[in-house]
Amino acid sequence: MYAWIFRHLPGPLWARIIIALLLILLASYLLMEYVFPHFAHYSPFNTDVTIGN
Repeated sequence: MYAWIFRHLPGPLWARIIIALLLILLASYLLMEYVFPHFAHYSPFNTDVTIGN
């Protein structure tokens, strides 16, 4: 799948590498900001732990 995406990106090799890195950063940002916080409410590991009460 990743090879298919990389082959279909426009430009020379160096431009495709930069675009691929930007796509990875964008996907990571969207997951961290919108997807994971939505599902954190349902996680069994979500506890309000404080250190040094």
